[in-house]
Formats: sequence, structure tokens, C-alpha cells
Amino acid sequence: MSAQMKKTVELFYDVVSPYTWFAFEVLCRYQHRWNMNLRLKPVFLGGIMKGADNQPPAMVPNRGLYMRKELKLLAKYFQVPLIEPANTAEMMFVKGTLKTQRFITAVDMMDSTKTEELSRQMWHRNWSRDEDITEPESLKQAGKRAGLSNAQINQGLEDMQSSKVKDRLKQFTDEALNHWAFGSPTIIAHTSDSPVMLFGSDRFPILAQVLGEKWEGPIPGGCKL
Repeated sequence: MSAQMKKTVELFYDVVSPYTWFAFEVLCRYQHRWNMNLRLKPVFLGGIMKGADNQPPAMVPNRGLYMRKELKLLAKYFQVPLIEPANTAEMMFVKGTLKTQRFITAVDMMDSTKTEELSRQMWHRNWSRDEDITEPESLKQAGKRAGLSNAQINQGLEDMQSSKVKDRLKQFTDEALNHWAFGSPTIIAHTSDSPVMLFGSDRFPILAQVLGEKWEGPIPGGCKL
């Protein structure tokens, strides 16, 4: 009997989002455990929020207070070393991640095998070590930790200014909006019937059901952190 064809699962993500870090790590832990082909698609969350006429959840005062407590609980649950930055608002709304997402996109177009670790290193910088992820030197440091060569880093810094990279980032952002995305993380599971959109880091039991797989919690057996 031939092996069952893998189902494609797309993650539309922006490293500005802490909740997306949780979803990202879980999908990476399951990508070889479940019969799925995981595709990482960097987007610009600001473009999705504008396109969907959405507002950041932290803009609701009570929800903002709740999120600070929830993130600590979720970090422990998902076993992700998240520590809130000293000035979250500046990181998210002043500096933003447009440059970061363009750099990730540039590297993804150059060598997609580096996309996962580069994205992870960006989250470690802004949501664990309270470090910048927008300046060229910051991008270089993240690239080195992700295993990029100096030539790849320099090429990525050059390409991120190009129209081809900007167009790709916009393309993925528009793709997410075409799936009716309104934030990050947006997960699209491609089934034999039609694509299924799931939002957030707490939909994995449903994703398992859609894929016909078993949900074993945020850290499946045998998974090395």
C-alpha cells in the first residue's frame, strides 16, 4: 500500500506576536510526527490587521491586563522561554516588524531550510531576551545564530530592500487575507474538501481532528526541546 499523501499545513505568521511563537513551536514539534507538510509563510501583521479592519487585542485595557498574566501561563504550558519585554508597546507599535519580516522573507526565498531557525531566533531576541530585531546588526546576529553564512546574511540584507522580496511579503499577506485571516497566527490546513482556517495557539486538538491525527499535548512524546 502506498504511503498516505501528506496534507499541507500553512502557517501565516509575524514574529511580533507572542501567541504565534507558541503555535510555531508546536507545529515544528509535530511536523515530522503528523503526516503533514508544514509551510512557513511570513506575513506583515500590520497589513492583515488593516485589511481585516481589526485592532490589537491589547488596545482593550482589561484584555491587555489579562494577556500579561496569560502569557506567563502559556509560556510554561508550551515550554517556550517567553519573557515580556520592558517596553512591549515600543517593540510592537513603534519599531514594528516590517524590516524583520522582509529579512525573513529574503532568507526564505534564498534558502528555505533556514526559515524555521531564523524565525525562532527573532522570537528569542524580542520575546525572550528583550533585544532589537530591526537594525541591520540585530538581523546579522539573528542570522548567525540561525546558521546563516556571512554571504547569506549580507545577501539577505541587500535583498530585503528589493521589490521581489517586498512583493513576496505582500503576496503572503494577501493570501492570508484571502483565507479571511484577521491576525497571527493563522493556520490553513489543506484537506481533500477545502482549506480549513484555524486561528490562535489553542486550536491544535481541532487541527489534529482535521488532519486525522492524534493530539498529544504541546510536547509530544520523544520530542526534544
